[in-house]
Amino acid sequence: MDPVIIVGAGPVGLTLALALARQEVPSVVLDEGPGKDEPRLARTVVLREDTTALMERLTGAPLAEAGAHWAGWRAMRRKQVMREVTFDDAAEESEGREGASNPAPLHIAQHVLTGALRAALADERLVKVAVDSRLDAIEQEASGVTAHTRGPKGTWWRGSYVVGCDGPRSTVRKLQDIRFPGRTAVERHAVAALRTELPWDGQALLHRMPPWRTSGPSGGEVTGRPLPDGVWRLDWLLPPGKDLVTPELLVARIRETLAGWTGGETPPYELLDTGVHTVHHRLARRWRVGRVFLAGDAAHCLGTLGTHGLDEGLRDADNLAWKLASAWHHGPYEALLDSYQAERRAIVAARLRAADQALPLLRGGGGLRAYVPGSARGHDALLMDGHLGQGAIGAPGTYADSPLAPGDLEGEVPVDTPRGAPVMDVRVTAEDGSFVQLRDRLGRGALLVLLIAPGTGVWERKHWATAGIMPRLAAAVTALPYPAELLVAESYPGASAHSVLLVRPDGHLVTALSGVRPADLYAAAEAALGGPAQSARSAKGAEETEEAGAAAGSR
Repeated sequence: MDPVIIVGAGPVGLTLALALARQEVPSVVLDEGPGKDEPRLARTVVLREDTTALMERLTGAPLAEAGAHWAGWRAMRRKQVMREVTFDDAAEESEGREGASNPAPLHIAQHVLTGALRAALADERLVKVAVDSRLDAIEQEASGVTAHTRGPKGTWWRGSYVVGCDGPRSTVRKLQDIRFPGRTAVERHAVAALRTELPWDGQALLHRMPPWRTSGPSGGEVTGRPLPDGVWRLDWLLPPGKDLVTPELLVARIRETLAGWTGGETPPYELLDTGVHTVHHRLARRWRVGRVFLAGDAAHCLGTLGTHGLDEGLRDADNLAWKLASAWHHGPYEALLDSYQAERRAIVAARLRAADQALPLLRGGGGLRAYVPGSARGHDALLMDGHLGQGAIGAPGTYADSPLAPGDLEGEVPVDTPRGAPVMDVRVTAEDGSFVQLRDRLGRGALLVLLIAPGTGVWERKHWATAGIMPRLAAAVTALPYPAELLVAESYPGASAHSVLLVRPDGHLVTALSGVRPADLYAAAEAALGGPAQSARSAKGAEETEEAGAAAGSR
């Protein structure tokens, strides 16, 4: 079968190529550039904990060492600290302080992330990166697609599918005549990356209405985010309009901000990079046209109020990869491929709606709201949600209403992870007896079946693999309509002993069952693949599973 053609060699396109390769699917990445990225410290990304784990799993690189995990977060208004959060290792030092159990986001320069992806692809036999290749045309047929490129290396490529990861001006989207409605320049920020010492070592900061500045929306707003080696990225919210950000204006902002934060004269600093960051809000009407898909900025633009746009693009790639891999290996199942748009577009649309509803409140200039008691704290809470990936504005969505969600299951039980949400990372025992993290088994093109069995961690696998309910569960897993891996964990948050969790290849929970229930497990697995929870095929499979389980239990 022909490879998947990926248009665009940014983080989303490269992530998709690696994710497909891990599932034995070849791809061609059409890169209109020279195959390398210009170092830009003023262009950085913030990744949540699970997205960071995805990137490290795909690249094999210790990205945490290349970026900065924030020690904490503080929100200030004028001279007052309104909210303060401590992350991870520092939690013990701030017992009882809000957010002590929050995982720390990773702040990393985008060119460093892209470089790690390119380095991993350099050794990947299933991925070909075609540089200096600008897409010119796409032709679709029932059996595949043909992509034509122009430029010094212009040619044509034959593929099974095309995925447009080519940014907000996507050629793929335009060739498919897909509308991209929304708003332009919702927010503009002046950006500077500089090396200096600030009073908040390792802490990110959002300062609203700083006392040295009273003009602009809400009296001004500046964000400081640390990077490794004493580098900081500073963002100043600009007033509406298209006024140019001159070097003189930016230097003045830098000097007054550093002086205000240190309480005296401007401390020494080294200016490393500058830029203007413009945020748009747009959402493509369709994310799939036959064999053509959109992902990342080609499908959506968001990022106001501190939200993490690239993080959502990486989730697009993770969601789409296993579905394309299933189609590539087992034949296209339209309901499974259609679910990509249904799941991902709904989540991004909800985040855009939440941000659009909050923007007038936060950027509206005050009025009577400025005198309402507690309104400032409410505004700071909304902004913190965006910056830290929490709440309706910033939290990763769940696929609870997905077309892949199973119907009512008799044996379903609640756990601390809702249906459709990303599973928590716990230590598990793999089929070969090794101890690994649950997230390490994701992205391999298989469903995961996780048995919660307290006490198994202290025994060798040979002592419990054939005991109790294990033979019956193993038979049920073997009979599933899709490749699946059986794992065992000592515990999982909110799960009782002998619970069985079914997890999708992208790490989202399908269901949790009380004990070994082969019919329910089969129905849930079939639904997760885009099939009906109850059909002739599923009933037959459930019967075979029950018989196999009974035979295994009688041996």
